[in-house]
Amino acid sequence: MSEIKTVGVLGCGLMGRGIAQVAASTGHTTIVRDVADEFNDKGKAGIEKSLAKFVEKEKMSSDDRDATLGRLAFTTDVADLKDCDIIVEAITEDLELKNALWKELDDLCPDHTIFASNTSSLTIAAMAAVTKRADQFVGLHFFNPVPLMKLVEVVRTVTTSDDSFGTAMAFARALRKEPIAAKDNSGFIVNLLLVPYLIDAIRAREQGVGTTGDIDKGMVLGTGHPMGPFTLLDFVGLDTTYKIAEIMFDEYRENRYAPPPLLKRMVLAGWYGRKSGKGFYDYSTDPPTESNLGL
Repeated sequence: MSEIKTVGVLGCGLMGRGIAQVAASTGHTTIVRDVADEFNDKGKAGIEKSLAKFVEKEKMSSDDRDATLGRLAFTTDVADLKDCDIIVEAITEDLELKNALWKELDDLCPDHTIFASNTSSLTIAAMAAVTKRADQFVGLHFFNPVPLMKLVEVVRTVTTSDDSFGTAMAFARALRKEPIAAKDNSGFIVNLLLVPYLIDAIRAREQGVGTTGDIDKGMVLGTGHPMGPFTLLDFVGLDTTYKIAEIMFDEYRENRYAPPPLLKRMVLAGWYGRKSGKGFYDYSTDPPTESNLGL
């Protein structure tokens, strides 16, 4: 198996910067690439804020924080990732956009570089097929917030070599994560089971089975979930959930993955959840109140 020393991260959004923070904090030289300096600056500020919280809670020393920041570099040039041992892509769920980057990097990177996607719903094979290194292509699906969530789904395609898969598993453990092996199907393990549950909750709300708050409370107190489905939907982002559900429905053509009309209407209205200030709950108040869904 290859040793991973230098990590490239494509995308400096919420997931990308979380992956970059974890990689740098575990001793890896980490290069983050986004399309504009403003996105890199925002991502770097997010990492600094996250690390400050770790120091404040005495989960990290100030020296370790400084060392982590010292291992991070930010760029807008894809070519700056050419010498990385592994490149983890964490951009928007757009296959065409992802594949354009993979084709470019495939020509730039040396033979040993492993490619990994953090996609939550697209298949890894659909990306590996556009490169000349399908045997060195894996999925590395992290969970939000990356610095806190321990799980990583390591996804193996029919073309992934034993060596590349083993290296990816070892890399996940080096990041102090718990890897699980997943088959290359849309949604992998977690979203394959989670998305239908969230969609069922939305349908139950549409049908008047219960209020937003009571359905959430029922799942927390009745099944021991750490948060109810609507709190989770608002946290993940309704637009993100809608996109994932559409991709999975297109893959499986099963009704349990089809986005309900209520979800579509909320996304069209710009009600994305916490990030927009309103979703199933209205976050303009403290504590948040249930949104009027017009049902």
